[in-house]
Parts: sequence; C-alpha cells; structure tokens
Amino acid sequence: MLKQIPISDHHFCVAPMMDWTDRHERYLLRLLTRHARLYTEMVTTGALLHGDSARFLAHDPVEYPLALQLGGSEPDAMAVCAQMGEDAGYHEININIGCPSDRVQSGRFGACLMREPDRVAACVRAMSKAISIPVTVKCRIGVDFDDRFEQLVNFVDVVSSAGCTVFIVHARKAWLSGLSPRQNREIPPLDYPRVYQLKARFPELTIVINGGICQWDQVQTHLSRVDGVMVGREAYQNPYRLATVDHELFGFTGPVLSRWQVLELYKPYIRRELERGVRLKQLSRHLLGLFQGQPGARNWRRTLSERGARAGAGIEVIDAAEAQIRKDGDLHLASQVTQPVHFAA
Repeated sequence: MLKQIPISDHHFCVAPMMDWTDRHERYLLRLLTRHARLYTEMVTTGALLHGDSARFLAHDPVEYPLALQLGGSEPDAMAVCAQMGEDAGYHEININIGCPSDRVQSGRFGACLMREPDRVAACVRAMSKAISIPVTVKCRIGVDFDDRFEQLVNFVDVVSSAGCTVFIVHARKAWLSGLSPRQNREIPPLDYPRVYQLKARFPELTIVINGGICQWDQVQTHLSRVDGVMVGREAYQNPYRLATVDHELFGFTGPVLSRWQVLELYKPYIRRELERGVRLKQLSRHLLGLFQGQPGARNWRRTLSERGARAGAGIEVIDAAEAQIRKDGDLHLASQVTQPVHFAA
C-alpha cells in the first residue's frame, strides 16, 4: 500500500536515451518500478510528420507515467507533434534542448537551442496552446563558452515565462565543437552546484537534476536540494538498481521482486512481441544488464548476445541463458568456504 507523501511528479525519472529507451526497455523498467517517470527516446518532428508516426508513438499503457521527448525547433510543427503525442496517450511532452550531436545541430534543435531562448519559448507557447498535458524542457547548464550562470538564468526565465514549469537540467555543459557526443558524456566535469543554484533562483519551478547519478546516496543528496532526479546510463546498464526505487522514494511497502521474478514477468511480453514479428535481439539486448555483478553474468550476456542475434531466435535463447546463469550461481555458492561467525563481546 502506498503512503500519501508530498512528492513531485518528477521525483525520480529515467532519462530519454537514444537507441536504449525504446518501448521494450520501458516495459522492462516498469516491471522494476511502478512510480519512476519514464521517457521515450527523442523523436524528431520530421519523423512524426513524414515517417511512420504509429511506430514512433507506439507504447504499452503499462509504461505510464510516460513522457514523449520531441526534437525540433519550429513552433507549428512542435505543436502538431505534441498533439499527436497527447492523442496517443502520453502524459507529458518534453523538448530536447540537450543533445550535442552534429545531426541534431544540423536540424537546429538539441543543445544549440540554449542560445535561442525566444525560439524555445515560442515552441512552448504553441505546444501549450495545442495540448492540455505539461510541456517540459530538458537542457544543459550551458553550451561551449556560453556557460555563465546569468545565461542559464536568462534561458530559464524566458522559457518559463512562456508556461514551462519543469526543467530537467543535465549538470554538464554541452560542447558543440571539438568533442564528440561520447566524449561529452564525461567532459567537462559535472557541476551539480550550478543546478542547486538554479533551483534557489527559481523556487517556484520544478527543477530535476541529471548527469552521472548512479548511487543511492547521490539521489538522496540531490533530492535535498532539488525537486527530482533523473538517472540515465546506470538505469540501463544495471536496471535492477531500480528494484527498490518505489520503497526508497515512494513509500511502497510490498515485496521487492528478485531478478528471477522480473525475468519471468518479462517472458510473456517477449513471447507476445515475437509473435508480432519483433526479432529476439530487439528484446533480449535490454536484459543484458539484469544480472550485472552476479555470478555468471558474463555467460548470461554472451548467450543472449551471440544466440539472440541469430535469425529465427526465440524464447529458447532466454531459457538457455537462464539455465546457464543458474548453473554458474550454484557453482559459485558451492565453491564458497563457510567462515566461522564471530560475535562481538
């Protein structure tokens, strides 16, 4: 049973990650936590307006609460796509103002838009007029040498005046030249105090912090200074970390699922998607980190990677990987030497 506690809708979120947070991954994450807010991969306005919009917007209601992240910079197009997202059932439309890739820059969206707060504000106004669900922004603390706190304050001030009340802030500035997006994941250093400072400057806004968060003590420290935390790569590479989120942050008192239970709950979904023509690799790749740090994890990953990529691979690959890791776990336990228990005097 959930306790009624005053928390932000964005108290704990899983970041939008290209090639990672697709609908299959989000289904798996929802088995681990009922309350974390999930985000789609970034979807561009061009993809929705000129591509297979049904495929890009596809999701299972079990994923709720769920936000759609849009990439774009034309207010009219953003408004139309926001309406498509609301009609599809999403609870929030998030604007990507943080991606540093060359492809995104060439489309005039992502992190480069931090230099154009008026354009972002125009998008927020158009979108908010078109839909009834919240329009939020995910941004950086700065771009290249445009990284003074006053510039960040101006960006938030202009965009919030258009009606955006939720800012998810990656605490690392974006380098749009001289570094690859991969390098920009580690360079320059994170600056969490800058995000704390932003919250102090705008106490009326919901400020969510993002970037390099992978430990519970970090989560608790951040939540004492801002309204929410967004976790990225750690949630994907070590998903079982999310198994206690509902207990730690949302007051849930029920049982914590084991890794094996999570796997058993995911199997019917795998079977369903295989019947729909989805290749096993698209499903099994999200399970690679489920047993991270456990005996046999390497063989688990190897079995899924090698056999899961084969044409016609089915649920038997999951069963084989499970049998292997159970065997490795039993061998590990059997090899342990029992140590005497020493009691304190």
